[in-house]
Amino acid sequence: MDVLGYSLGGGVAFRLAVQHPEMVRRLALVSAGYAQDGFHPEMLPMQAQVGAGMAEMMKDTSMYQSYVAVAPHPTDFPRLLDRMGELMRRPYDWCEDVKKLEMPVMLVFGDADMYRPEHIVSFYQLLGGGLKDAGWMREHMSRNRLAILPDLTHYEIFFAPAMAATVLPFLDGRSGTKSWADHVRPER
Repeated sequence: MDVLGYSLGGGVAFRLAVQHPEMVRRLALVSAGYAQDGFHPEMLPMQAQVGAGMAEMMKDTSMYQSYVAVAPHPTDFPRLLDRMGELMRRPYDWCEDVKKLEMPVMLVFGDADMYRPEHIVSFYQLLGGGLKDAGWMREHMSRNRLAILPDLTHYEIFFAPAMAATVLPFLDGRSGTKSWADHVRPER
């Protein structure tokens, strides 16, 4: 199966691919990092404060309104915040697990994401991407992909039509890009 995960769901998708690689044909991670130090530093204290005590003041937020629109038990929102806070306070570094991924992986981030640009590039390099020129005929092209979409943050990238347009060809196993030679060779 093909798996796409966004944000915390990206962490779930990543762990699924690492722990059950036979189940995942292609993996797309949207705005998800491999280590806690990948976040911009100012994010960590804010993440550490997430908990049930915030539930009342979050009732006017898009996050709360989205949750109650689909949750079978909207009153569990404080419990969700507690679990999210516990998870975000736990240090993690999965760089060794990144190297174990055998399926094609696409990383997608916004250019104003909560992840530092150097973390994004490091993630791609751990996957084997961006380590050398792809070559005239794409002969050294990595099977993995990196997309940094303009004018998007972590908080709206999942609504962006550009995100779907970027990820779907990858999940379908096709590329819309021809090599230089394909552009100049006459059709046969």
